[in-house]
Order: sequence, then C-alpha cells, then structure tokens
Amino acid sequence: MNKEELQALGLTDEQAEKVLAEITVLQKTLKERDKQLESLKKASGDNAELQKSRIERDSLRSQIQTLQQQNAEQQKAHKAELQQLKLDNAIDNTLTAAGARNNKAVRALLDLTNVQLGEDGRLAGWQEQLEALQKSDGYLFAAQQQQATFRGFQPAAGSGGVPQGQADTRKMSYDELCAYVQQNPGAELK
Repeated sequence: MNKEELQALGLTDEQAEKVLAEITVLQKTLKERDKQLESLKKASGDNAELQKSRIERDSLRSQIQTLQQQNAEQQKAHKAELQQLKLDNAIDNTLTAAGARNNKAVRALLDLTNVQLGEDGRLAGWQEQLEALQKSDGYLFAAQQQQATFRGFQPAAGSGGVPQGQADTRKMSYDELCAYVQQNPGAELK
C-alpha cells in the first residue's frame, strides 16, 4: 500500500505517513521474526545434539509455535488498527462535510458502535444518527448560508450600473483597465 492509495481512501497526508510508518515497523518486526524462525529451524535440523534430545526438540518446537502465534497476533492487531484509522477518518470527513463546529463534541453524542465502513468507503448506520443530532442539537453545526433575496427597488440592479456608451470597468482585469484609462484619459471609472 502506498501513500496515494491511502489518500484515495480519504486519509490526510499526515495520517497516510503515520500508517506507512506503522506498516514499515510491522514489516521489520515480521522480518526479524522470520529470521528467528529460520535460525531455529536450521538449529533443530543441523544440530545432532538437539535431534537426540527429545526435550530440547519439544522446547524448540514450542518456541517456534510461540513466535508464529505472536507474529499472527501482531498482524491481526495491525489490520484492526488500520481499519479503525480508516473508520475514524471517514467519520471526521463526514462530520466536516456536514458542517460540524467541533468533530470531537459531535462524536461524543453519537453511538459509533454500529457504524461501519463499507467497501465503497461510505459509512453504514450513520446517516439517521447524524440527521437526528442535527435536528436536536443544531447549534453544534454551522448554519447553512442562504442567499438573501431582496424584494423591491434595488438601485444598482436596474440597468447594470453602467451608463450607456461607457465600458463596464468592473469586469476588466487590471491590464485591461490600464489600457482603457490610457485610451480614455477623461473617463470616469464606475
């Protein structure tokens, strides 16, 4: 997994780098364990004394099994940690998109035990809770900006605000405005 794939899942640059660092540490640990397993296997096969001693062989097998079990547990824990990180990031992104003023405060009021992240990256068991919270505790969310509509006379809206025969300088770039002023030295800018 690379940084671009993690970012495609919705992780920030910082979160993606943390995940990649965790993966690197896990891979190093796995390689060390594999080396230990290989050296123990070689020692059990090459050493005639170990082959003769049943107790030592059983102890060696037990060590190998213990290392294999620890390795499997670490892989499982790492997968669970990565899945939780993805879920937390998806929740934060959704709360931000919903206009939450404080993600931590909103999360505290939600029941996240039944929220799951689907294969498509969408949250399941989430929308109903969020809508209910927006209705009951709307102050936790930024008010949706609505365009104000004015009725009645609007002085600047009548004819566009520019007298006929003059150029609309409000729509000109800086370079266009400079050229216009040079060509029309006495023109009033509006």
